[in-house]
Amino acid sequence: MDKEGYGPRPNQSDLDRLLEDCRTLSPAGIERIAAAWDQRGTRADYQAAEKAALHQVESAGLGASWDETRNRLLGLTERGTPLIAWRAEHGAVGHKAEDALMSAALAIMASPGLARHQARTLLGPMAQALPWLLPDTTPG
Repeated sequence: MDKEGYGPRPNQSDLDRLLEDCRTLSPAGIERIAAAWDQRGTRADYQAAEKAALHQVESAGLGASWDETRNRLLGLTERGTPLIAWRAEHGAVGHKAEDALMSAALAIMASPGLARHQARTLLGPMAQALPWLLPDTTPG
């Protein structure tokens, strides 16, 4: 934890931290993530990373857990009564940020078996608002 008290709680998983942090994003944070999503690299690189991550999740027997996680995230961003910031950014921006959130959660679930470059591909857009996802980079 840093001096302002930000950071993971004891025994908090990265996935739980991601879920918690996505609840506190402002519309500006969501816009930053969406802009990073647009600059994430080639579609082929992203699809290869996503495929590798899904393979890792399924190989580890976490397919049902991934489905549950996706549903939890969608409940925060679009289903039922989404969080206020996500409602404010509903539309193209919100959907891009939502895709980035799903990709980050998938990368977390697939680690440590996911290649570093593939994890960076999936985590990069979300790390623009949550730099702890890629601690060796700075947003911007």
